[in-house]
Amino acid sequence: MNYRHGYHAGNFADVVKHIALVAILQHLKKKDAAFAVLDSHAGRGRYDLGGAEAGKTGEARNGIARLSGMSGAMPEALATYLSLARQNHAYPGSPLIAAQLLRNQDRLTAIEKHPEEFAILKDVLVPFRNAVVENADGYARCLKLLPPPARRGLVLMDPPFESPDEFSALAQALREGVRKFATGIFLAWYPIKSQAEADGFTGEVLAGGVAKALVVDTKITAPEGKLGSAGLLVINPPYGFAAAMQDVAGAISPRLDTALTVQWITGSE
Repeated sequence: MNYRHGYHAGNFADVVKHIALVAILQHLKKKDAAFAVLDSHAGRGRYDLGGAEAGKTGEARNGIARLSGMSGAMPEALATYLSLARQNHAYPGSPLIAAQLLRNQDRLTAIEKHPEEFAILKDVLVPFRNAVVENADGYARCLKLLPPPARRGLVLMDPPFESPDEFSALAQALREGVRKFATGIFLAWYPIKSQAEADGFTGEVLAGGVAKALVVDTKITAPEGKLGSAGLLVINPPYGFAAAMQDVAGAISPRLDTALTVQWITGSE
């Protein structure tokens, strides 16, 4: 495994994924009952956008850098996301964002297979007593932990897509995850290099017993060879999430120069 998210941290796809994560966590916190967050491919948790990795690709310049100066009225999830991005002195990954938003009764399990990334992540999450960091295969460990004792929560699957069969592996993990934790919220990220391939992935998930899901697609004008489109597949999204992401789209699309669409898909499509 050679993937390092540091090269892509804070890019347009990261921005949308992390705002979606914040929106879901804010919804879960509306009830006093505890919830769990499982992050199957957690990464290192914090990224230096001024470092060599981020500097080599420059992807953050067309992502979080374009939003950092925003102020005034904006959607709640976007405001919270920007606040977290500004206060960490480095770009926060999904496990750090989750850890900072959880309450005492909530739990985070962050799973990272790569030993070097795992070691960094473990240090990053030391201050958070309700966060557990595990060095394991993301899919297998995540599925073994389902359903969580709290019986409510979010499963984030954001694999590196190094393997040629990653779409199939992700689809299978989502289908098995929903079978074990039918009421859980599942948030999956995937690159869109071919629309047919992306549609095949979402179709495979729906064919496995998922009646419908929400798809959030983000497209930018990217240089040749660079990722120009990415998707989020959200199973069991909380009430109001789709509308919230539409509001986010209206706020960030002009700054990121993106086309962000939010739509429901069903097994019949």
